[in-house]
Amino acid sequence: MDNLSATSELSLTAVGESPQLNVSLQEQLAQHKALIGAIANIQEPLLLDEVLKRTVTEVRQLLKVDRVAIFRYFPEWEAQGEFVAESIENQWNSILETVARDGELNQQFAQLYRQGEKREASQDKLLKQFQVQAELAIPLFEAEAEWGILCVHQCNDPRQWEAWEVEAIQYIAQQLNIILKRDRALQELQQQAVQRDRAAEQTKGAKREKAIVATVEKIRHSLDIKTILQTTAQEVRQLFEVDRAVIYRFNPDWSGEFVAESITDGWKQLMQEQLSSPALKENVSECSLKSLATLPIIDTYLQDTQGGIFNKGEEFRACNDIYNAGFSNCYINALESYQARAYIIATIYRDRELWGLLAVYQNSDPRYWQEQEIDVLTKISAQLGVALQHVRLLEQTRQQKEELKRAFQKLRKSQAHSIQSEKMAGLGQLVAGIAHEINNPINFISANLSHTCGYVEDLLDLVKLYQQNDPNPSVEIQEKTEEIDLEFIDNDLPKILNSMKFGTERIHQIVLSLRIFSRLDEAEMKPVNLHEGIDSALALLQHRLKATPERPEIKTIREYGDLPLVECYGAKLNQVFMHLLNNGIDALETPHEGNKKTPTLHIKTEAIGENVVIRISDNGMGIPEETRSRIFDPFFTTKEPGKGTGLGLSISYQIIFEDHKGRLSCHSQPNQGTEFKIEIPLRRNQSN
Repeated sequence: MDNLSATSELSLTAVGESPQLNVSLQEQLAQHKALIGAIANIQEPLLLDEVLKRTVTEVRQLLKVDRVAIFRYFPEWEAQGEFVAESIENQWNSILETVARDGELNQQFAQLYRQGEKREASQDKLLKQFQVQAELAIPLFEAEAEWGILCVHQCNDPRQWEAWEVEAIQYIAQQLNIILKRDRALQELQQQAVQRDRAAEQTKGAKREKAIVATVEKIRHSLDIKTILQTTAQEVRQLFEVDRAVIYRFNPDWSGEFVAESITDGWKQLMQEQLSSPALKENVSECSLKSLATLPIIDTYLQDTQGGIFNKGEEFRACNDIYNAGFSNCYINALESYQARAYIIATIYRDRELWGLLAVYQNSDPRYWQEQEIDVLTKISAQLGVALQHVRLLEQTRQQKEELKRAFQKLRKSQAHSIQSEKMAGLGQLVAGIAHEINNPINFISANLSHTCGYVEDLLDLVKLYQQNDPNPSVEIQEKTEEIDLEFIDNDLPKILNSMKFGTERIHQIVLSLRIFSRLDEAEMKPVNLHEGIDSALALLQHRLKATPERPEIKTIREYGDLPLVECYGAKLNQVFMHLLNNGIDALETPHEGNKKTPTLHIKTEAIGENVVIRISDNGMGIPEETRSRIFDPFFTTKEPGKGTGLGLSISYQIIFEDHKGRLSCHSQPNQGTEFKIEIPLRRNQSN
């Protein structure tokens, strides 16, 4: 699993290098995510049968194979067994009933699977008989004993198993081994409890054995480590009817601290004592661990010996009476200060690593511990270790799942930003090209329009001169004059020419706005007039500001402050202005009952200290709180399908926050409108 995580982290550093690498990374992330999900689902049940059923289902879905089955050996018969769980596609034959009835066939399967190899069906007639063309077989172990085989079958055609598939199935097999070990230990405890319950002379011991099972079940019912530890201490104290039960945990330097405690009334609380005595947490001696009490004299025995005898495989220490154990006077004095008279200490191992100690503690009188009591405590400590291992594995799974989720979100966000940036770059080039193409003919029209106006005036003056010199024109001229309505042309033609002149000036303004908006010559940071960028965005959105059948014209108020040139990425900031103004217009176009206000966009700029602040607000219906908290998330949108991608505000936030080291915030109140506030530094090497 660590290899899978390392591979994912390495792949993430290469995001954006090539489309092929992005596809490969997505495949690795998907495989990693699927494996983590499968492990989480497998570990969730508490009963072994359910674990096995979930395992075959999750593995078949993970690897997309035709059959996954678990073969279990019969403990009493050599090389024989049966398939106890299977997940299979409908078109293939089940092998559960067939193999379970034939002992000889079982033996052949067992011998075959013990090899634990990848193989093709052509290499073995038995596999071919059961429609298997390719197979992965991984052995399963219960502690050190061979328990069975996890089999993965491809039936429809041969298959070359990939490295990640082999690694994934091996990791799942490891998790099953841990669960089998846990289940075996619980079964042993349950069997011992049943056997001792049948012996009349061991009635008290049988009750304790039953209590063990109940204790272990309570331990296993929680996945919170603090709850597990405190539950264990409480249950053990009640089970042994002692004055104190505690759990001690080692630190990496072999110091440690008490992490759980249950005591009867009248005795000091070690959990509180260690808070007021730092030496206890830093240095805990062999004596203090035997007595499980606070230590007034600093003794670094366990630190110096790296866990002492407990780290050398000893499972317990017991003392019936501290006054008859041959201890030194110094040691007895220490034990008396701990209120100790008798104790049992059992080791807690988490996956072969000494994690801590579980102890029961008799304070008032000596106590002669029975062998079964010592056995019970060691078994509970073993089960506690399994529970702690289970919690750690689940926590690792959760962390890996969160890491994968964050990596996926980062990848998705990065890809969205790249796509949008490419789109905007392409749009900028297109806009600049269109502006250039429009500019040439409009310059031609504009240049010739002034000459045309002069020619028309000369012609009209000539006509008037003819009328003055020839007051009685011919009938033909009079008829033509009336036909073309010469008087109307004389009045209207100058107006038409003036309108054409105004139109060419308007086109000039639009072209200028397009060129300012695209800013292809400003890909790097340089001093920019922000007001020009805002004006260009408004000019391009002019058609959206006009009145419609649903609403009146949107009024724009520009309250520009005295801004210096700002060092920034001009084209990127223009994208932000366009997104925010578009959103404001969308808000003003949304139907709002009872709103009699004139729809208005208000743009205000000002320089405050070393920063420039741009506010773009509308007087629409506002944004609800539950929506406002997510508006900067990638792909989040409240617009209808086809009307919004959910990328505009997310990319705007990235442009302001990452590219300009500034802030983009949103303030809104119901029925009062919405304001977006941009704050960016005036200069390049400056941040808020």
